[in-house]
Order: sequence, then structure tokens, then C-alpha cells
Amino acid sequence: MTDTRTIDMHVHSSASDGTCSPSALLAEAKKAGLSAIALTDHDTMDGICEAAKAAKELGMELVPGVELSTEYAGCEIHVLGYYVSPEYPKLKAMLEEFRDFRDTRNVRMVKRLQEEGFSITMEQLTEQFPDCVLTRAHIARYLCETGQLPDVRTVFAEYLGENCRCYIDRPKISPVEAVTLIREAGGLAVLAHPVLCQLEEAQLRQMIMEMKDAGMCGLEAVYSENTKEDEARMRALADQAGLLITGGSDFHGKNKPDIHLGTGKGDLHIPYDFLEALKKRLAC
Repeated sequence: MTDTRTIDMHVHSSASDGTCSPSALLAEAKKAGLSAIALTDHDTMDGICEAAKAAKELGMELVPGVELSTEYAGCEIHVLGYYVSPEYPKLKAMLEEFRDFRDTRNVRMVKRLQEEGFSITMEQLTEQFPDCVLTRAHIARYLCETGQLPDVRTVFAEYLGENCRCYIDRPKISPVEAVTLIREAGGLAVLAHPVLCQLEEAQLRQMIMEMKDAGMCGLEAVYSENTKEDEARMRALADQAGLLITGGSDFHGKNKPDIHLGTGKGDLHIPYDFLEALKKRLAC
């Protein structure tokens, strides 16, 4: 019998830069008819406990995960970790360091925006987005919702994107270091949205092989922003490298309003088979 269950292996909660709480995220997943989701917040696993409790109450399957920020050849690369232990000391220490830096980073970016003439303070952000972990996405939304800039895309293109005038860089590790850390923490490492890596084809292939040699097991070939051609290319690349295929919407709630849980921009389909293959790899 064909398994028709669908899942989403890349979602974000308010523990990082999403707008749904971890428990609300599970409720939305249930409503959307999904069988499982992976909570993969950016550089934090603070939402996992709340999500796990909600998943149990709703009869949903939760994959504990994280999305680590890394850098390769001057480009930001994201690495997904599935079934990672949030209590692994080395990972826990690194995530705490990232969190502490994020807080001071926000203050510095707000100061730069003020110097550019924008009306924005940390107090205003906290009031506008209570009980949220403030990120660049929240800063961008505030500037748009207060009528100071037309849309989030403009904010990132001109002010808060990498190398823009108000951007503050953050500490990063290499993709190989991220894969190694995920494996040490008992998890499985997957390259997130490889099409968005902004690497030349030869560089991308080189990085993927380096990550595979370090223990990476998969590529996120099915993704909201991929064209059919992108997906076919990533599936072929995964096949050539002997890697598993995963998929996710990269759902962020109101911070990415055109991306829907489980279906992305409307036509995303992520079969449970992807998760089944990961679980088999984990058991090896």
C-alpha cells in the first residue's frame, strides 16, 4: 500500500525568527493534515520542549532539529540537524554563544538604522513583538509596518542583508564543523536549500563532497523556492553524491507570508518516505 502521508522537514517557530509559538506550530501542522514536522529553528533548540509536549497531546510526530549558520567561500550556508540532542554540551555551549551575540547584534543594527534616519528603538521592537526572539526579520517587519520602508525585500536588499550598510556580521562555523557537531550530538546532517547557497556549481559540488566526507547524509532538494528545474538538478546531485533527499517549506509564519506550512507556495509535496529514509539511516 502506498504511503500518502505528508510532512514538513523545515519549519521555524518564535524561538527563532518565526511568528508561531512551538505549540501553535504543531496545532497548525495538525490542521494542515501533516503527519510530522521537523522544528529547525535558527541556531537554537529552545522551542523543542514546548513543541514535543504539544506533539504528544496532538498525536503528531516531531523531529527535534536545528538550522546552523555556517560560512563557506564567503557565502552563508545553512545546515539542518535532525534528531539532535539539545543537551549535548558542545552544541549547547555554541548555541548559547550565538544567542548572547544575537542580543548585542540587534542593538548595534538598530543603532545603525537610527544613524540612517529611521525611527526605531529596541523598546519599540520589544513592544511590537512581545515574547519573541528578536531577529532581522522582526526589525524588517517593524520598518514596514510603521511605513518607513515599502516591503521586507527592500529592507534586506538595502539595509539588513549581508554586506548592506546596517548589517552586522555574526560568528559562524564552517559547514564541515556543523556536520561534525551534529553527528557528535547524535543527529543527522542535511544541507539546507542548496540552490540558495550562491556558489558556483563546481564550488557547490566541492562543498557537498567535503560535507559528505564529514558525515552529512542528505540534501534538501524539495524546497519552496525551487523551480522544477532546480529540484531536478538537486535530486540528480544528491543521487550522484549518494545522499538522501529531504524537503521543507521553510515556514516562518507572518515573517514569510507567502510560504505555507507543508505546501510552501502552494504546490510543495513532501512525502513521509523522506523521513522514513532518515530514520533508517539514524538506526544504522
